Amino acid sequence: MSQVLHTPPPTQTPADDDLAALAARHGLSVSGARPSLPEYVRQLWARRHFISAFATAKLTAQYSQAKLGQVWQVMTPLLNAAVYYFIFGVLLGTKHNVPDYVPFLVTGVFIWTFTQSSIMAGTRAISGNLGLVRALHFPRAALPISFALQQLQQLLFSMAALVVILLCFGVPVAASWVLALPVLVLQFTFNAGVSMIVARMGAKTPDIAQLMPFVLRTWMYVSGVMWSIDKLARKDDLPHVVTVLLELNPAAVYIDLMRFALIDSFHAGSLPPHVWAAATGWALLAGIGGFIYFWKAEETYGRG
Repeated sequence: MSQVLHTPPPTQTPADDDLAALAARHGLSVSGARPSLPEYVRQLWARRHFISAFATAKLTAQYSQAKLGQVWQVMTPLLNAAVYYFIFGVLLGTKHNVPDYVPFLVTGVFIWTFTQSSIMAGTRAISGNLGLVRALHFPRAALPISFALQQLQQLLFSMAALVVILLCFGVPVAASWVLALPVLVLQFTFNAGVSMIVARMGAKTPDIAQLMPFVLRTWMYVSGVMWSIDKLARKDDLPHVVTVLLELNPAAVYIDLMRFALIDSFHAGSLPPHVWAAATGWALLAGIGGFIYFWKAEETYGRG
């Protein structure tokens, strides 16, 4: 007697297209999916108050454990300037070739510290805040931008001390001081853009944070913080391409523009050609390019 073995018919599963249509019909979407660029900008703008509050809170908490508290916001760059003055100004004699060397040096240190601190904070913007990234849904670009804003707030505290130093060394108040505002806007845009670039890199490779101090220290030495690029560029033995690279260095561009705005002895002849165009170009390139670069990896942050 033969036994017929009956197998159940295979279960019918809807095709992927049917599933996508079903999800769309009920308003479902992929969790953590990257929004379109215009929508991402809209979401970021809607959280502008969070960005400002987060930056202020970070700034307040930065020196909360120190007895001098927020005084260190000014003391840190001033102590760095004092060290650089002794090494470069006194031991190496750089001050003899630069008028108003102390205002020249302090301005350079303060403006460079703004860029340096923004980039260093950006490297840990995602990797150092994984709990926040994984717990809440918000545009991740808010983090590196808020860290850049924090450094801008800290620079504004330092600028009060800078004004006192300028006046003590005989630099008069001038109408050109208002040029400091557009310089800071351009530099902030540049810093925020670079911060977003290193934030994406640091999210994938945390070791970037260990390498970055060496990169920034090298960048500082070629940015004219302690010495005059204009004086060096006038030497005949320096290749022209090196001169151009030094003058177009974005950190040097913003430092030179701030010196031009604040120090009367740093006149227009000390600026490289087309300096405002270079400053604007770097800000747009880093700001827009860094934002798009960061946005493209939006759905990967906090995973893995």
